[in-house]
Amino acid sequence: MRVRIFTPGAELPMAGHPTIGTTFALARTGVLAPGRDRVVFGLGVGPTPVTMTWENRELSFAWMAQPRPVFSEPIVDRACAAAVLGLPTAALVETMPVQVVSCGLPYVLVPLVSRAAVDSAVIDRPAYDRLLNGAAVDANGVFLFSTEPATDTATAYSRMFAPVIGVLEDPATGSASGPLGCYLVRHHVVSRERAGTMLSLQGVKMGRPSHIHISIGVDGDDIRSVRVGGASVLAGEGTLYIP
Repeated sequence: MRVRIFTPGAELPMAGHPTIGTTFALARTGVLAPGRDRVVFGLGVGPTPVTMTWENRELSFAWMAQPRPVFSEPIVDRACAAAVLGLPTAALVETMPVQVVSCGLPYVLVPLVSRAAVDSAVIDRPAYDRLLNGAAVDANGVFLFSTEPATDTATAYSRMFAPVIGVLEDPATGSASGPLGCYLVRHHVVSRERAGTMLSLQGVKMGRPSHIHISIGVDGDDIRSVRVGGASVLAGEGTLYIP
């Protein structure tokens, strides 16, 4: 099936949240029959396999495959990266780089020392433009996260801002979660043994908490596969009549 994805400001070659949501919508309408275990969507990045798990003839979970990661060189201007988020430089984790990573869409990944710092961030668009121009990189948005432990089971606590494409903040960003998982594995924040069972908790600050599952397949130091998955919740439905 051919699938196209639009934000208020741009058409995207791929995205995670809409891909998983489309899978659940097609299952609800019966286009995807109960028990079917795989579908391939034709996204802008090419054929994108989605695997499905069912319970009592209802779709319960879906995984989408993403391209293998592309890492930029670390961004050296950490003060500007902090300014993008309205935070002091001390809010950034000293031992982890600010870096653009892409699994189909590039994002600036910014590691922060605490969940409180993640919640305190406010996007500064001029600083964001300066950061990208100064580093000579392109990015779809800025993805900020903390691996600070908490009582939940999340590997990372995250938010995503993408003002360039008309998204002030996104409650769930699958296209950034693949890069997040690859980043955490590449920089040894998450061990190879745990690479297949990561969880990003996003959207809490917006009042729309989203649980995004991440599975990175590794062979030694080589990342061989990237999958992002989850479940969708029906928010509404209707019928559009076109004369």
